Amino acid sequence: MKSKILLIACSALLVLSCNSKKISEETYAEFQKKGNEISNMAQSVLLANVGKAIQTGGTVYAVEFCNLKASDIIDSLNQANNCVISRVSEKNRNLQNMLKTSTEKGLWEIFEKKNLTDTLIHEQNKLVFYKSIKTGLPACLKCHGQPGSDIEPSTFDKIQNLYPADLATGYKLNDFRGLWKIEFSVE
Repeated sequence: MKSKILLIACSALLVLSCNSKKISEETYAEFQKKGNEISNMAQSVLLANVGKAIQTGGTVYAVEFCNLKASDIIDSLNQANNCVISRVSEKNRNLQNMLKTSTEKGLWEIFEKKNLTDTLIHEQNKLVFYKSIKTGLPACLKCHGQPGSDIEPSTFDKIQNLYPADLATGYKLNDFRGLWKIEFSVE
């Protein structure tokens, strides 16, 4: 099992390094720090807005709020931080957040098996920061937990209505749920 993970990690690094220029340790450290700060900010902003939505109209309203407003919130953070922020997951709710590339799929396996917190990779003319997302609060389970026990039936119905291909339920507290992906353009 360990050899398979190592092979995936080496393959991902080999693919990424073939078409990219070498970056300095200082640049790496700078963008790792930036990525961490931006992902923390994005997480905080989203959680605060979802929390307000739950207080306003319960979890059914919060699911609708996320469907309509989460992308706008992230877009404003993109502009403010001169980057592209997204989330990716093997069990995505929004189809736009599915793992799309072999690099993302390889990194997903590494994060999942090694319990990795974050990493920064150099891909062509960009640095891409990835950071683990976990179901860190009991409130997360109200939309991402077990249908019928954690997720109220009306909330689950709303999820199914807005996201017919939803895969983002069945989690327990502190489960690995996804990755923040933050892309920085570099020359």
